[in-house]
Amino acid sequence: MPVITDPAFYAVAVPAVLLMGISKSGFGAGFGALAVPLMALAVPVPQAAAIMLPLLAIADVLGLKALAREADRALLKLLLPAGLTGIVIGWLLFGVLPAKAVAGLVGAITLVFLAIRTVFPPKADAPPPARAAGFFFATVSGFTSFVAHAGGPPMGFYMLPLKLPPVRFTATLAVFFAAVNAAKWLPYGLLGLIDLTNMGTALVLAPVTPLGVWVGVRIVRVIPQALFYRMFSVGMLLTGIKLVYDALK
Repeated sequence: MPVITDPAFYAVAVPAVLLMGISKSGFGAGFGALAVPLMALAVPVPQAAAIMLPLLAIADVLGLKALAREADRALLKLLLPAGLTGIVIGWLLFGVLPAKAVAGLVGAITLVFLAIRTVFPPKADAPPPARAAGFFFATVSGFTSFVAHAGGPPMGFYMLPLKLPPVRFTATLAVFFAAVNAAKWLPYGLLGLIDLTNMGTALVLAPVTPLGVWVGVRIVRVIPQALFYRMFSVGMLLTGIKLVYDALK
């Protein structure tokens, strides 16, 4: 099976996959959206997304095994249909909108959101966001996830103000993104992104994925809630800066 052999690719791909695995546990979840931009330093964005897809599938299986029972099922009934709607939109617009433009938009929205939360922090007794906001951001998440596996920041917009316990927060995102990632396989195949080179390269990188998930799951069950959300916000900040930088360079 043909694989990518360039050492420069693996120099960025291994850290990218490790970050993705750790983010699947919920610890540093905002960092997960950095995986494709980091890998895209060595290969085109669509190819990076294709290589990451089977690795995401491995991470999803491991994450679901560890966390699925902790998910907020009522919340998922709202988020899952919206996320799948976003996948369809991404499929229809793939090739029409440049991946860099979408990434830059996601990055800019992420930075604006964090700035607003910093300047105007939510009050302790503030009501949770409206369900309509959840449907909107889950749809955006499905779309950006399809284009560049960057669905984490839009979900953070809606999920962070809910102030769920870290394990429930993590488990709900794990189930949501497992469904979204599974829905990508058919359109990715029809778009010609599933080929032997990409799948062979993913197979070489596969052992890195469970290592990242294992590390993250161990941490997320013991980390204090305040530190957990601070780490998530830092991940979103770095993601936003990286995505905007990639769009502008």
